[in-house]
Amino acid sequence: MKVTVGVVQESPVFFDKEATFEKIARITEEFAGKGCEILVFPESFIPGYPRGFTFGAKVGSRSKEGREQFLVYSNESFDPYSKDIDFLEDLAKKQGVYLIMGVTEKETKSGTLYCSVLYISPSSGLLGIHRKLKPTGTERLIWGEGSGESLVTFQTKKGKLGGLICWENYMPEARMAMYSKGIEIYIAPTADARDSWIDTMRHIALEGRCFVLGCNQYFRRSMYPESYKKLLPKDPDLICRGGSVIISPLGEILAGPLFEKQGVLIAELDLDDVVRSKLDFDVNGHYARPDIFDLSIRNQPDIIIEKP
Repeated sequence: MKVTVGVVQESPVFFDKEATFEKIARITEEFAGKGCEILVFPESFIPGYPRGFTFGAKVGSRSKEGREQFLVYSNESFDPYSKDIDFLEDLAKKQGVYLIMGVTEKETKSGTLYCSVLYISPSSGLLGIHRKLKPTGTERLIWGEGSGESLVTFQTKKGKLGGLICWENYMPEARMAMYSKGIEIYIAPTADARDSWIDTMRHIALEGRCFVLGCNQYFRRSMYPESYKKLLPKDPDLICRGGSVIISPLGEILAGPLFEKQGVLIAELDLDDVVRSKLDFDVNGHYARPDIFDLSIRNQPDIIIEKP
């Protein structure tokens, strides 16, 4: 089976959920029209990755202004049990495309925020949500930790999908949790724009014998609303230079890396290449040593099968 994928390297309308929805709709319509069957958006695309923000916090104190910033961020975050999800499900259905969307998710009962990825089918709607297991550095100030229940994979009409967010991909056990489900298309939204991130994506493709879709934002300081620019007076204009990439199960770069501009990478994936690549290495099969190694993953769900 062959599937055409698009990796979106764009900027949201920062801290404005409704305006970002409108932008997502325009991008989805355009690239579904160009034949994309799966579209991947960056980490926390809704309502924006708050790069450089401190939210007025330091050890021992928090500021009133920082609390107000956090209020706005929380209010503009994505509620998957509201009309927010209706919008994305309707969009996926209308355009006939799978949407894989990085969001800051607001948990309905507690209000806790999570860095999450939504998997949305054009026929079945929301398939499931992955929450970042360990926010990196000061991300822990604003995002809670995901649990084993969100180490999700999905058997869909376009292949077996799953993945991890940003520096979760440096957690060997988390990667193995994905490989153990026989993942074919590995999704890796990120905020890491270093050259070394491309090496990480190639390693995962080779290690997991899967296609890897690395997706980052392109963002300039000038894209922030005026009220936020003053918070980053010493930051360079180019805040995130991107680096989105599509890689084959043999570590070959199929598209990208895309740096220092907006765009959408498109590639046709032949899922039979996943099987071909396992001739000489199969992390779950003939290269595994279950007589030596035993990885226990608490509460990871079984593969979620898309409804016919």
